[in-house]
Amino acid sequence: MIRSAASASGAASTLRTPPPSDYDLASRRPGQALREKIRADCPSLIQRSLAWALRRPENASWRTGLRGERIVSRELTRLRRHGWRALHSIPLSPTWDIDHLLIGPGGVFSINTKHHRGKTVWVGDHVARINHGKGRPYPHSSRREAAVVKKVLHRGCGFAVEVAPVLVFVKPTKLTVQPSLQDVRAIENRELSALSPLTGVLSPEQVDAVYAVARDQRSWTGAV
Repeated sequence: MIRSAASASGAASTLRTPPPSDYDLASRRPGQALREKIRADCPSLIQRSLAWALRRPENASWRTGLRGERIVSRELTRLRRHGWRALHSIPLSPTWDIDHLLIGPGGVFSINTKHHRGKTVWVGDHVARINHGKGRPYPHSSRREAAVVKKVLHRGCGFAVEVAPVLVFVKPTKLTVQPSLQDVRAIENRELSALSPLTGVLSPEQVDAVYAVARDQRSWTGAV
């Protein structure tokens, strides 16, 4: 059944209280899932320093990803004054999380951060190539994440919420995006500011409702 604009507005205006602190994802820091992986792999400061000095592949990759998510989070913080809200490192499973979720008057964006500083990046309909290397399924992963977010928000809000997938590449030397890629937005981290003036998708009440559902960890139970 298609909900009317009035019913959606009514659902959005329902009073929602913040979730208990144990379930409040608003307190999660950028890259928290990666921080937890690093701590689990190297529990002590000495072990983490040694792993960093030895450039252990998985540890170095996690640290690179963590730096990228921090950089993107700083860009998203600048959008707050325009009515946008962001959540970080939303856990979907023990091995999968949403890097960032941006919610505001211009809609909802599921953000997948990739840190490839100083490298050339090519993005097609189905894969991305870093320095002309092997194809990586970044676009597919972004679509999948956005679909999960859409399902969770629709279920929790009681009205349809469109979710746009965004691939953010941190500080590449060059980013080339195939014109045929229409359903996934692939941008550099500096281009996130272009989202700030977007309006007309969600009312302030709907922004509050979507954010309230998204910040509650219990909303994501059974999402995947």
